[in-house]
Amino acid sequence: MDEIKVIRSEYITSAVSRKSCPEELLPEIVFVGRSNVGKSSLINSLTNRKALARTSGTPGKTQTINFFRVTLKTPDDARHEFYLVDLPGYGYAKTSKTNRKLWAKFIDEYLSSRRDIKFVCQLIDMRHPPQESDLKSFASLVEKNLPVLVVATKSDKLGKTERQKHLNVIKNSLGVDDDSILPYSSIKNEGRSELLDVIAKSLIK
Repeated sequence: MDEIKVIRSEYITSAVSRKSCPEELLPEIVFVGRSNVGKSSLINSLTNRKALARTSGTPGKTQTINFFRVTLKTPDDARHEFYLVDLPGYGYAKTSKTNRKLWAKFIDEYLSSRRDIKFVCQLIDMRHPPQESDLKSFASLVEKNLPVLVVATKSDKLGKTERQKHLNVIKNSLGVDDDSILPYSSIKNEGRSELLDVIAKSLIK
């Protein structure tokens, strides 16, 4: 597919319950991952906006489900709108158990009830093997019959040989094939055009 362009992106709302999710139905592309895996940076890279999603050095900063409305233009000059949905990061131990349970329940309700989810991007730091929380999250998504694209973040931190070795570890741990994992660097925008292609194809189907 030729170049896909993001021609508009805007923050819509932060939901703290299923009732506060947007009423307007649009296709949804969901981002999940451990706290500090780089979700906000990836969203800013993907939309070509410096601060659409707030980045923070403090893990667990995102405590709501954030909805961003994005418009793509495909080579045939058609426009396609969707929600890019940023879920709270999982696996941050310093968050209270009460909060973690509330977030987990809300996230599970969202993933189980939203009918317009096209696929889920599960972000995993390429530098490290998937942790237990990554494996649990992936298994839960598969159990819900949600298509998952594994996005291996921070790819610029590794050399070529190391990258392939680390990608193989992630693939083997999750049991996915080459087509289900995408290396991404938010700093260098590596993987951006490939991810936009995947999104566009899911919207055109």
